Amino acid sequence: MTQRPRRRATALAAAAAAALIVGGLPATAATAAFDPDDFVMGGDLGMIHEVESLGGQFSRGGAAGDPIEIMADSGMNLARLRLWVDPYTVSGEPYGGGTNDLATTIATAQRAQAAGMDILLDFHLSDWWADPGTQTVPKAWRTLSYPQLVTTVHDYTNNVIDQMRAAGVLPDLVQMGNEIPAGILWDHGRVGNGVSDFSQLADLLSAGIDGVDAALAPGEDIEIVLHLDHGGDNALYRWWFDEITAHGVPFDIIGLSYYPFWHGTMGELAVNLNDISARYGKDVLIVETAYGWTLGDGDGLGNSFYLAEEAAGGYPATVAGQTAFLRDLRDIVRSVPNGRGRGLIWWEPGWLPVPGANWGSEAGKLDNDDGGVLSNPWDNQTLFDWSGEALATLDVFDEVPPADLAVNGGFEQDGYTNTPTGWGVWSPGGAHANAVFTQDPAVVGEFKLTFWKSTPYTASIYQTFTGLSAGTYRISAWTLNGGGQNAAYLYAKNAGGSEQQASLPVSSSDWRRVAIEVPVTSGSLTIGFLTDAQAGGWMNVDDVRVERVG
Repeated sequence: MTQRPRRRATALAAAAAAALIVGGLPATAATAAFDPDDFVMGGDLGMIHEVESLGGQFSRGGAAGDPIEIMADSGMNLARLRLWVDPYTVSGEPYGGGTNDLATTIATAQRAQAAGMDILLDFHLSDWWADPGTQTVPKAWRTLSYPQLVTTVHDYTNNVIDQMRAAGVLPDLVQMGNEIPAGILWDHGRVGNGVSDFSQLADLLSAGIDGVDAALAPGEDIEIVLHLDHGGDNALYRWWFDEITAHGVPFDIIGLSYYPFWHGTMGELAVNLNDISARYGKDVLIVETAYGWTLGDGDGLGNSFYLAEEAAGGYPATVAGQTAFLRDLRDIVRSVPNGRGRGLIWWEPGWLPVPGANWGSEAGKLDNDDGGVLSNPWDNQTLFDWSGEALATLDVFDEVPPADLAVNGGFEQDGYTNTPTGWGVWSPGGAHANAVFTQDPAVVGEFKLTFWKSTPYTASIYQTFTGLSAGTYRISAWTLNGGGQNAAYLYAKNAGGSEQQASLPVSSSDWRRVAIEVPVTSGSLTIGFLTDAQAGGWMNVDDVRVERVG
């Protein structure tokens, strides 16, 4: 097995050296300064060539342009490209859905690279779509024995990398398999549903990775991503990656799909990212995400995102709602401790509803026995409107997040304490000695803030900021709240106007985000959290941020 280099080892060693040891307990290092050149803000571009070939046109600010260049100029810095082994019928009819054969993938990679993007190559190891419910062996491999299949996977990935190098587009990252919690190349590499032996899956994945590594010349490096769906399901990731690491499969990055209407809340995602990055010592990358900018249907043939998905996702199906979702997700990933959050990738930003640019062709539908594919189910989750005009959401890709003014907003500086650094505590009758402390588990880092007391109590924790420039400030935090209080809210006051409050949502096991935006005209601002609780009432707070946003 080839020994794989690790591109980010130096940076991670520096981050580990910078971590603080406070009160005898390890405190997670603060969020690394945001570096837009090192943080992935990518897009999956598998449908672009098909949309264009069928007449799709793109523009930004009314000026027509190449869609890949528009996205790159907007700050998109990585193109994720899926690769299918042979996406054609035996008579040569294309399966559609991008018909992502090697020639098409190389051509799109060349355009993306010319626009300044890095390349993530996504081996589906199938002739068509591969996902948790479909991992079909390519037609040409179906008569192979298991040992022959292992060899074939190695040789296939090796040949692909050789051809991409020859074309001048050696990938920066390679994803071995697409959404593979149930394994790959069924039934040879299937796991789950009663199959607990990961040996064959591990051998197949390792063969593909070895093929990639064997194609590298001295000094070349490709990072390996292993990708599951259900990004908020920590139990799934622990089960799967415990087995994969026990079987010695070499990889660099844990890839996750995260669609909030299918894959859990953002709080569950944040807890999972925090846990698995530390548990396995790996970077984490959201390789698929999206959200609707409208409830409309561009082709009139049905969409994956509608009323139920909007309700579950928690953001309005508007451009502003889509933009807020993207910002919040970006901030969650960049808050993963020790710089382990590598970024995110928007799935199919340019899949316009042009006639024929469907999930699959009639040939693909029939040959793969997959119904309901003769439509575009994604046209309201793109980053362009149906005429191809870029949405304002694209501006986030080139946006440097505002500075966080909160002091010790993650409650990491002191270890276990009743008096967290940077915060004032108010509680009539001295209840703070019992009501305010920090301990894990947290949504970000090692610690959180907790209010609790066995008798009725009122308590608040707060910070005051002075010398602020005029503008709008966003105050946000993640909370857990057992409920039943007379009052429990985030507040902002002394900003030049009336006090603003946001009630904390009741959620005892799933972190929820709360935020308010406040105009500051006085040069000062006091923010805090207050609870007026019955005996045994409790709430938790973590990752408090104060940011000037306008």
